[in-house]
Amino acid sequence: MTEKQKVTIEIVDILLTGNCNYGHKIGDKFDYPSEKGKICTAALHSLYPYALGIQIGGNFPWGEEPNSITVCCPDYKNPVVFKISRE
Repeated sequence: MTEKQKVTIEIVDILLTGNCNYGHKIGDKFDYPSEKGKICTAALHSLYPYALGIQIGGNFPWGEEPNSITVCCPDYKNPVVFKISRE
C-alpha cells in the first residue's frame, strides 16, 4: 500500500471578478485532508480527484511540476485557482 503524503492546497488566483462568493482569498492555505472542511464544497468536489492523486504519489502529465497540479473551481463567474502540492 502506498503511504499517503502531506498535501497542501493553496489559492493562487481568482479570475474574472477577483472575488470568491465563499470568501476564499489569494494566499489561503489548507492542509489536506485535515482542513478540507474549510474549502468550499463545490470547489472541493473538483479538487478531490487531484488531491487524492497527489496524496498517494501520482503525477499528472499535463502538470507543470511533478509534485503539484493547478485546478480551478467550477464557478464560471469567479473561478478560484487552487495549487495542490505534496511535500
